[in-house]
Amino acid sequence: MRGFSCRLLLYYLCILIMIIKKQKISLTEAGQFSKLFLDYINGDKVLRKFYSYEPKIDSFKQVIDDKLKETTNRSLLVTVLKEQYSEISDCALQQKNIDLLLNKNTFTVCTGHQLCLFTGPLYFIYKIISTINLAEILKKNYPDFNFVPVYWMASEDHDFEEIRSINLYGKKISWINSEAKGAVGNLKTDSIAAVIDELKNIFGESENSNELIQLYKDAYLKHRNLADATRYLVHKIFAEYGLVTLDGNDARLKCEISDIIKDDIFNNTNYKLVNQTISEFDKNGLKVQVNPREINCFYMIDNLRERIEHVYNSSLEDDKRDVYNVLNTSISFTKETMINELKLSPERFSPNVVLRPVYQQKILPNLAYIGGPGEIAYWLEFKEMFDHHKINFPVLIPRNFAMLTDEKSNSQIQKLGFTITDLFKDTELLTKEFVSKNAGSELSLTLQKDELTNVFADISIKATAVDITLKGSVEAELQKVLNAVKNIESKLVRSEKQKQETSINQIKKLKNKFFPEGSLQERYDNLAPYYLISGKQLIADLKEQFDPLDFKLLILTI
Repeated sequence: MRGFSCRLLLYYLCILIMIIKKQKISLTEAGQFSKLFLDYINGDKVLRKFYSYEPKIDSFKQVIDDKLKETTNRSLLVTVLKEQYSEISDCALQQKNIDLLLNKNTFTVCTGHQLCLFTGPLYFIYKIISTINLAEILKKNYPDFNFVPVYWMASEDHDFEEIRSINLYGKKISWINSEAKGAVGNLKTDSIAAVIDELKNIFGESENSNELIQLYKDAYLKHRNLADATRYLVHKIFAEYGLVTLDGNDARLKCEISDIIKDDIFNNTNYKLVNQTISEFDKNGLKVQVNPREINCFYMIDNLRERIEHVYNSSLEDDKRDVYNVLNTSISFTKETMINELKLSPERFSPNVVLRPVYQQKILPNLAYIGGPGEIAYWLEFKEMFDHHKINFPVLIPRNFAMLTDEKSNSQIQKLGFTITDLFKDTELLTKEFVSKNAGSELSLTLQKDELTNVFADISIKATAVDITLKGSVEAELQKVLNAVKNIESKLVRSEKQKQETSINQIKKLKNKFFPEGSLQERYDNLAPYYLISGKQLIADLKEQFDPLDFKLLILTI
């Protein structure tokens, strides 16, 4: 019994330590987020007409009722997902969740992201964990329904430059692929072998590094393209949580929105609707995140993904006046041949950032989209478009935000006389505060400047009593003196900075560690350095700490 009591005490001590090593700050205090995003999470009334449901747990009762009224082709969705998972063996939870999607009482919560090399920046991991946790919270609050977390792969994106690099220990590691054209999901991955070898040298030898390198090899060198590799990589990281990954690049799924694509191409309906909302944004002083095009889809074939542009030529016969050109190619369609192409080859029409959310919501029984500040901002432009197409607009849930630190960094920060939340201040301000606190003598000459101002005030009274025009001369002389004192004050600070150079360099290094290139750590750093420290336990720890409905920035010591 005594042994049990000791173990119980140790358990609670571990929980206490874990709590001590977690801090929260408001997103406003972090100073890294747009006003539009902060207004959204704070429930600003100006934004209320641009979304359907508030981002809170109670909203889901209504969104479930609304989604039940919609028709989703669940059998097609399940068929496609089963095919996409056919080459992954250890996916019992995923198969169970996929089967559940046949049930009208099963819904999804979804996030989407590009196919970034080696998972890209940390916030990709945070988005998925937020999605998994939201599904679990919904199950606890609405036990009569099932909720499946879904990662939507942006496999049709063609911006290779954005996905080909990771930042590792302050160095950019890049995949060189001279044949990278068209949708990135179709890219062959054999040339990533050279990057994996480079990472192996950087990681060194350890159990966690060997595990991570093997995971990379299994993902990128044993799968035919980047989409399959990314599905496998994400699956291996999150398999135990039932996450389902969906690749929307499928002809059968695109048939579900062929009428919407046709309307977009020939009537430019989405362009008109989103621009109406943008006008409302402008009236309310809101910043626009994306601007729609007249045609919001690309033409995609082989190694090509290019915009479609409508050209009208009144000099031609009636049935030939409307021409649809695929930019940077010789491919061209009349209205009739375009309709035929859409009917026979729907997979060749690839939604852009405006049309993709509609596509996603059409084929998924989806309740919520989990995204970052930029994503939330552009989704807010789309509600009128969703209403027009009679597709339910989801609850928009901000992903979790986190900063990872360690005991060594915490100790350095403490020795400098700061807390980690102080690091959110500007570097120059931090340096000035440090120098002032640690100077051998008072550096500020504010008192002296105040005294001089008082002296000159007396002089001004006497001077203007003799000649009112002398007031300007006195004020000019005061400014000269104050400038001279300010110059002396700057020299005092500069001299003290030189004495404190070592500590100031430490401050700058810490700032760069947590805010690389002036950005939040999560937008820059890759998962790998933290995985090397904690292994797969890192994912479990993050999942334990994240609450997708608590809109704060977490500071976690790992």
